[in-house]
Amino acid sequence: MISQLIMTILNWFAEMGYMGILLGLMVEIIPSELVLGYGGYVVGQGKMNFWGAVLAGVAGGTMAQLFLYWAGYYGGRPFLLKYGKYILIKENHIVHAEEWFQRYGVGVIFTARFIPVVRHAISIPAGIARMSVWKFIFYTVAAVIPWTILFLTLGRILGENWQQIREITEPYLIPAAGFSLIFIMLYILWKKKSTPPIVTVKKMGRFPDK
Repeated sequence: MISQLIMTILNWFAEMGYMGILLGLMVEIIPSELVLGYGGYVVGQGKMNFWGAVLAGVAGGTMAQLFLYWAGYYGGRPFLLKYGKYILIKENHIVHAEEWFQRYGVGVIFTARFIPVVRHAISIPAGIARMSVWKFIFYTVAAVIPWTILFLTLGRILGENWQQIREITEPYLIPAAGFSLIFIMLYILWKKKSTPPIVTVKKMGRFPDK
């Protein structure tokens, strides 16, 4: 069951409408699944438009990841190790995210969104590595859109039983993580295949004078 404190915060977000969904995902003091699940429930009551809620969710989810990207870009690893606990980012999150980013490259920004542990912190090594912000936003939005639609839809379907959303989706997260890993491996193979071989040109000496 969800605690009374979380319900109070969710009700407060709901009273703000679309801005509440955006703010709830931007600060993420409550897991995004619950914010979106409750948002879907509110949509089902006719208090919000579904696509308006999707837009707010995508904007909030993207902004939350941009904050972590900028923290990595401007503050670096020492800053996040010192202050990450205040935004629920632990050292092991950072370590796992760094390992994934170094191993799989920028493509992991999309796929890691569906994998536990690393999905919350994967934006940090992207910022530290000075990844292009526009490329980062593209991959992030591409992942946030299906995540937002999924949980808003489930919340609307479940109705008053929306609180069961985590229990219902948990069995499907492992297959989703497996699919993400397969996608990463295919991406790596494609990159290797499409990268032209490096041709080494030997330095030639001078021709002898005639």
